[in-house]
Amino acid sequence: MVDSPLDAPIDVLVIGAGPAGAAAAALLHRAGRTVRIVEKQRFPRFVIGESLLPHCMDVLDAAGLLPAVEARGYLVKRGALFYRGSDRCSFDFGDAFTPGWGWTWQVPRADFDKTLADATEAMGVPIHYGHEVVSARFEGSPEVEVSDEQGRVHHLRPKFVVDASGYGRVLPRLLGLDEPSHLPKRQALFTHLTGDRRPPGQDEGRIWICIHPGQDGALGVGQAWLWIIPFSNGVTSVGAVSTPDFFDVFPGDPEQKLRAILRAEPAARDRLSDGAFEFEPRVLSGYSASVKRLHGPGYCLVGNATEFLDPVFSSGVTLALESAHRASGLVLRELAGDAPDWKVEYADHMMRGIDVFRTFVTRWYDGALPAIFFAEGKTPEISKQICSVLAGYVWDADNPFVRDHARRVELLAKLARSGRRDGFVATPIA
Repeated sequence: MVDSPLDAPIDVLVIGAGPAGAAAAALLHRAGRTVRIVEKQRFPRFVIGESLLPHCMDVLDAAGLLPAVEARGYLVKRGALFYRGSDRCSFDFGDAFTPGWGWTWQVPRADFDKTLADATEAMGVPIHYGHEVVSARFEGSPEVEVSDEQGRVHHLRPKFVVDASGYGRVLPRLLGLDEPSHLPKRQALFTHLTGDRRPPGQDEGRIWICIHPGQDGALGVGQAWLWIIPFSNGVTSVGAVSTPDFFDVFPGDPEQKLRAILRAEPAARDRLSDGAFEFEPRVLSGYSASVKRLHGPGYCLVGNATEFLDPVFSSGVTLALESAHRASGLVLRELAGDAPDWKVEYADHMMRGIDVFRTFVTRWYDGALPAIFFAEGKTPEISKQICSVLAGYVWDADNPFVRDHARRVELLAKLARSGRRDGFVATPIA
């Protein structure tokens, strides 16, 4: 750990040492600013959100964190497989519309987050673990009070504050910025297991997303689904996501529920039936969140302290890293005496990407995206455009599924549901 007094003068205080906090701090430090991180928890600590998207690699590289992650030997993820009964849909990140990374990693988050934090600290950024922000004021220059594990309160006066506190949502809570999500309440039941019968070769590292048929065996549309995320250490993350009433119909304790849910889905049953759970399945409920604004005088929000949508397309870490990258550039300009337009250059930019993912999340659960994914007659160009969104390149306005995402998905879903095999071919790209 870097030996530096907590109350030493700094330019930027970062709240939270997760991916967004580590990336923001690394970017600011590399630009010559004095930065400090305060983190309430001790690392390593368990987190879900274990499947990265290729766009993450761009930000990790820019922050100088890519070599540290590469050294961990994580399992390479080259795409995604979607299952619906006997139907199968594959996306290969190397065949996407937007130029960029064609692969990424599956990461145990406890190890991944600590790797990023340790690499940032090795650059010279002090991280103070076990320190909680208890108050923050932004009238004039920022004033932040931090309590350590002994209950001592430290008074900090940074020039700027970046809130990367994730689910802790420090500034949204302290400043009254929290806003209810408009997405329906869903929950996840998940664990890690060993004994996964993985596919051979490059398919080993792909994430599987399996639409669950429900207890009655009816073909699902996306309302309930499973994730299967393999790691290089032989452990696999598995989880089920749906509304709370879905889980209520499966009897027993959490392990009995999850095992019954896995047995009812053919692809998961064939792959995971011999798996041994590493811990009793845990529940995460009502995870979607929103805020009234992403910035204010002397502060900004990044990562899950801003918006969290849903785990279905693994967008969480991608949005976290992109927000850290975007915000850090504006912080540097503000500290240099410039006056960046935070609404246009940060909030509007982030919301463009969030809105694309929100369309995909919403239309996954109402069945529109599954209808497109599993339809016959998709042109290679359409598959490439969809693949780019699934790879996290949701700011590429040249992609029709980014530029006109809501209308595009609606149109193609109607064509897919109509059963017209030539519908996708006839659909204009522009």
